[in-house]
Amino acid sequence: MESKKLTAESAPVFQEGISLILTRWSALTAAVENEWGGRDSLGKANAICTDVFSFFTEARAEPLYIDDLENLLEEGLLSLNTLVEDGSIEEVAEKLMIMHEECLEGNYQSVEKLRTTNPPPVAHVRPSNDEDEDDDDDEDDSMSADIAANMMVDVPNSQSSLNPVSMLTDEPKQNQSAEAEDGWVVVSSRKNKGRRN
Repeated sequence: MESKKLTAESAPVFQEGISLILTRWSALTAAVENEWGGRDSLGKANAICTDVFSFFTEARAEPLYIDDLENLLEEGLLSLNTLVEDGSIEEVAEKLMIMHEECLEGNYQSVEKLRTTNPPPVAHVRPSNDEDEDDDDDEDDSMSADIAANMMVDVPNSQSSLNPVSMLTDEPKQNQSAEAEDGWVVVSSRKNKGRRN
């Protein structure tokens, strides 16, 4: 039995699908955003995407096994110092295998669906918006922006009893300390509040 290969048309679509699935994987995005794999966490995540694509495209005599793909994904997460035991590795591997089969048949519906749908919300993960970072590596910045766009979540519904409108006002409050000339705000200690000698 001769194994099918991705065509020149389907290979880039499948590669985009791999990227879309992996950038929506909460375990991977949390590891990258929090730099659990060190400063090169984004590079390691990109390497996982490349390794997964190579897994499907390299010539081999034996068929593709989902267990091998799961091991590859697990090793990739381990390179980011992330251990996942929530079943998401198996889920991601299954989605990738199904997408690969569809792309072999010239069916790109699953990739199109990923392109058009919003990513599922990821609770408790917020990208930092540090404007002081160097803009040396535009590719890393654009990938971070892609991941950040996929991860805009404020607070889970169970903790939303606070009034977010009052938290976002720019009006100064009566108890707020005066702002210094250089933009810093002097904050009094809670420990000594009301008990000054």
